[in-house]
Amino acid sequence: MENPQAKPKVAEVREKAQLMSSSEIDRTLVRLANEILERNNGLADVVLVGVRRRGVPLAERLAKKMMEIEKTAPPVETLDITFYRDDLSTVAQKPVVQEVPSTFSVEGKTAILVDDVLYTGRTTRAALEALLDHGRPQRVDLCVLIDRGHRELPIQANYVGRVIQTSDTEVIEVRLREVDNQERVMLCERVA
Repeated sequence: MENPQAKPKVAEVREKAQLMSSSEIDRTLVRLANEILERNNGLADVVLVGVRRRGVPLAERLAKKMMEIEKTAPPVETLDITFYRDDLSTVAQKPVVQEVPSTFSVEGKTAILVDDVLYTGRTTRAALEALLDHGRPQRVDLCVLIDRGHRELPIQANYVGRVIQTSDTEVIEVRLREVDNQERVMLCERVA
């Protein structure tokens, strides 16, 4: 008999290639920060909203780059989308979800969602839904470090670090020192 509390099997992956080094990630973030500044004509009413986990340190780094360029930085907020995921029932039979109170507002602002990898678009859909619980922004943009294609929803990033074509058996792993104690982007393949 299956254990209803058992965690689903996580597919193992093997590394195929390094796609970005620490310095390449840094240069890409400088470019993205400049693109955001240019497109928004500065930072008035701009808020960076990092999608929890790796989107948060990326948003914080972008704000730091903007501070170096403009001598001012936008606020950085954290968005936990766990409760909004459409695959929540596949994570566990009774997943533990902690509702986080609305602690910031994007009302009337330009909210820039920041995430590490754009794949099917489902994470971004959940992030948009969660973001609306924080007010009605004037505009929402999406900034991702990697766009790997394979969309299941009509979602497109406004700011893209790199576009990397992948197969369905491949996985992009963004590893950041704040979360993973290493700094690189890896192309991996699922092991059967």
